[in-house]
Amino acid sequence: MKTKIISLFIIALFISCNKTSTEKTEAVSTETVSSVFKPANLNEQIIYNRAIEAVVWGMPAVNFELLNESLTAAKGNFNEIIYWSGLINSKNQTLTPNPDVVYINPLYDTRKGPVVLEIPAAEGASSLTGSLDDGWQTAIEDIGPAGVDKGKGGKYLILPPDYKDKIPAGYIPMPSSTYTGFAILRSNLTNGSPADLKRAIDYGKRIKIYPYSQASNPPATKFTDLLEVDFSNTIPYNFHFFELLNQFVQREPWLTRDLVMVDFLKSIGIEKGKTFQADARTKEILEIVVKDAGKWIDSKYEAIFTPPFYDGTNWALPASQDVVKAIMSNYTAPNIYPVSERAISYSIAYFSAKHLGTGQFYLMTIKDDKGQEFDGSKLYQLHLPANVPVKLYWSVTAYDRETHALIKGMKYFSRASTTPGIQKNSDGSVDIYFGAKAPAGKESNWVPTDPKGKFELLARFYGPEKGFFDKTWKMGDLTEVK
Repeated sequence: MKTKIISLFIIALFISCNKTSTEKTEAVSTETVSSVFKPANLNEQIIYNRAIEAVVWGMPAVNFELLNESLTAAKGNFNEIIYWSGLINSKNQTLTPNPDVVYINPLYDTRKGPVVLEIPAAEGASSLTGSLDDGWQTAIEDIGPAGVDKGKGGKYLILPPDYKDKIPAGYIPMPSSTYTGFAILRSNLTNGSPADLKRAIDYGKRIKIYPYSQASNPPATKFTDLLEVDFSNTIPYNFHFFELLNQFVQREPWLTRDLVMVDFLKSIGIEKGKTFQADARTKEILEIVVKDAGKWIDSKYEAIFTPPFYDGTNWALPASQDVVKAIMSNYTAPNIYPVSERAISYSIAYFSAKHLGTGQFYLMTIKDDKGQEFDGSKLYQLHLPANVPVKLYWSVTAYDRETHALIKGMKYFSRASTTPGIQKNSDGSVDIYFGAKAPAGKESNWVPTDPKGKFELLARFYGPEKGFFDKTWKMGDLTEVK
């Protein structure tokens, strides 16, 4: 990564200094230099270059810091649990959330010592799917039937960075590379009825979190219900991005893999132990930088859909193979540190699983069978063949293409195998429709979209089985309904 950054830096210096080679500069500038930013000197060019790298590198950290910011606004705190006492609505503006489960999300802080996360055993229809992530949103381990406890439940002991003491008997150690982090736990539904929803909520509220120092007499876990509270981690492509990055840097330890960034961040005013201050010109440059970086990341978004999961379709896992390898190995896989591709994934989503494909798997698409982006004013049909190979459920959700969050103002956002009243065809297959207006007689299988915007789709498969991965079952592209 260091060699790559140095190479990009040299290219940028050449472009900024070679005033006589106008044609060459203009040819390269469309890819590497902002159309707005005009450096007054070499120092400004360095600030711009290093700030671009800071945005790309820091995307998952800022993504997580936004959750903390929303947590504070909702009067929540670390070592507590936020949850939604029902299926989420568009007040939840987190990145590509799941509207077909009950979310139970503990957030931890180990600055005063280890933290205990108690997980109940799976019982009958009640189970959890999820993972514990550090502040970089790297999965420490998975939780629940597809995780370490294998559905038996247990006491997970979240350890602060470089913890050296002996692990007490009866605990499952979870070493975190950062002081703070979170678990995304989904209490699964079966049929989506009011009774089923209550069961999932009651089961999820059996989760506990508390400091290990109080393990002999644990305090009651505080739950904050966010069902009707605005809560978001959509990425702000403005100066606030750098303020959030600074907050993360001040709180969390430097990791060996990231030490090259110490000097890069210092160049733009972010330095551990010091106040982040930017003069008027530096702030102006940083405002331009984050917008340019956002445009660059979005321009690379389409590339993660190649190769597709199913040959001849536009469905793909919304993360590159290198990102998956890096996360699953906690960035110890040799010869890869996919910072740019990681930025793309965390600009559209949050959370990672340790063993992707065990508890859940995701497929995303942004285009129809003709290769055209989804238009909210049009109507599309998705055909799901019978017998989807999953143990738990499947779902397909529509998101705003610009923000990657739930489309605001919609009555609902998805259809799932757990959706009450969903219609099946005589052969057991299901047709789902996406558009501004429901086709006649198909309202139960319809997902509304904003006629004034574009959208994207994310298909979830919980408890995927062998037939899913060997692709004996295959989902095709969406087709426009004329």
